[in-house]
Amino acid sequence: MKVELEQVSPEEIEARSFEIISQELGDFKLEEPCASVVKRVIHTTADFDYAKNLAFSPHVVEHALEALRKGACIVTDTRMAMAGINKKALKELGTEVYNFMGDADVAKLAKQNHTTRAAACMEKAAALKKPVIVAVGNAPTALIRIYELVREGKFLPELIIGTPVGFVNVLQSKELALSLSVPHIIARGRKGGSNVAAAIVNALLYMLYDRRQ
Repeated sequence: MKVELEQVSPEEIEARSFEIISQELGDFKLEEPCASVVKRVIHTTADFDYAKNLAFSPHVVEHALEALRKGACIVTDTRMAMAGINKKALKELGTEVYNFMGDADVAKLAKQNHTTRAAACMEKAAALKKPVIVAVGNAPTALIRIYELVREGKFLPELIIGTPVGFVNVLQSKELALSLSVPHIIARGRKGGSNVAAAIVNALLYMLYDRRQ
């Protein structure tokens, strides 16, 4: 079997990948700046379903970029999502990413409230004295707790990124998040993951970081 390989330098691989994504999307209409987020997620997952599955609230990208310019931090529900976010871009923009899953006070709160640590992490995020972008890539319980905190008037995140993956309460948690009048980017359906949440954050960071190069 003869295999024809593309001759692409290491520096050109990402750019070539995005060319292929654009070609394969064909006439499917994506409006900027949301298109950059969608393409980044497809680049991360090789899954073109995200062109249809990602739901954006009106002007959400512009709002998120302004929040990042003003120093909004990012809180993730998993260490994996935290690890996937570009630290150089964060540093250049003067912001930080947090994950509280290993914190003793979070474990204590989760035990006290008979809930998951991911949900307790969102309570700690709500208590931060700074603007917060929440990136939930794994735990529906985290997204549900965000919904409850917003409805109770205890939390108003700058942006909700909701991409939990799986079967139990995944669809329901996403629909709850979509019902809020809070800026959001939500992956409808069962698909998602920490890598998707990180990809969305990175897409936003690169929109600002690239402009400074």
